[in-house]
Amino acid sequence: MDHGKTTLVQALTGQWASRHSEELKRGITIKLGYADAAIYKCPSCDDPECYCVSKDCPKCGGEAELQRAVSFVDAPGHEILMATMLSGAAVMDGAILVIAANEQCPQPQTREHLAAIEAVGLRNLIIVQNKIDLVSQEDALKNYGQIKAFIKGSIAEKAPIVPVSAQQEINIDLLVQAMERHLPTPERDSSLSPRMYIIRSFDVNKPGTMVEDIVGGVLGGSITQGSFRMGDEVEIRPGLPTRQKNKIKMRELFTEITSLHVGGTAVEEAMPGGLAGVGTMLDPSLTKSDGLVGSLVGKPGTLPPVLEKLVLDYELFENVVGSKEGEKVARVAKGEKLLLNVGTAKTMGDVVEIKKSAMEASLSIPVCADTGSRVAISRRMGGRWRLIGVGTISG
Repeated sequence: MDHGKTTLVQALTGQWASRHSEELKRGITIKLGYADAAIYKCPSCDDPECYCVSKDCPKCGGEAELQRAVSFVDAPGHEILMATMLSGAAVMDGAILVIAANEQCPQPQTREHLAAIEAVGLRNLIIVQNKIDLVSQEDALKNYGQIKAFIKGSIAEKAPIVPVSAQQEINIDLLVQAMERHLPTPERDSSLSPRMYIIRSFDVNKPGTMVEDIVGGVLGGSITQGSFRMGDEVEIRPGLPTRQKNKIKMRELFTEITSLHVGGTAVEEAMPGGLAGVGTMLDPSLTKSDGLVGSLVGKPGTLPPVLEKLVLDYELFENVVGSKEGEKVARVAKGEKLLLNVGTAKTMGDVVEIKKSAMEASLSIPVCADTGSRVAISRRMGGRWRLIGVGTISG
């Protein structure tokens, strides 16, 4: 994980707050990191100094007013981890694209991050030009020009570019102001049946825990609609993979919610927005090491169907994302094996039918998804999965 992104999250949250993965702190993880923060506004100060991330205003020392709580999902920056990055982007309402001022722009991972943002349909975006303390004003302006040229004609063309030094905490107030103006909290319909994407799952029991003290598996994710309450019975779909006659079949799981945490605080009810931790009565062996990532959680009988094949309307990019040579995307061929990201799920798809703008793929691992869901399409090239297009489930 890029040190600059980690430092930026620390500046916005006061800590690097992934509570379940020590390797995140060492910067060598392929997992998604996440942290929570609160945005405050001081009524006594002018823009942008009035914005801060603590209840004590750093400018005047007065008491700032809470505006909203936000959660950060930090996807790994390395381009070989595209599938993990797409899983993180699937639960985001907006994105902060971090670009280092002391590097040539764009880097391969920057191209892939922007492509991931476009692939999952994100529209709200801020660009952070980080590490401005490491370059001269002349070089910072040169890098700014490179960023503007890179985003021209893309979904990010009109996104604000905020120069920041996360290490020195320079312009953090400007960044928070940009978040308030350009990354709004979307409208949610709490009357819908609850649904949550699972992006992490854990066994939180320490080695040597006595049997009577073992707690059930924990699910981490983002609630997209409805709300969950303590004691709710829930279904997890597609759930647990089982092998039948050399094919992987999925078995849905049913359990009860035993605890709810939002922003590190125990709550009785969890609403849409941000990241939630859901304690369950599941055998922790099922949730350890992200064993249930890619599944959905909802009330029994309300989740989308489990699909063993996907029929997609698709569109290929002109160039292979992340290719330094600007390699053209070749047409998809019948019999080709592709990596497909649907929500937070990733699966292999064997192309069984192909037309100019539609394809049918048989899945190695079934997924749970609605018609109309977006699908990111990647092809293995040079030992890496490269994003080559996007699709929509049509049947």
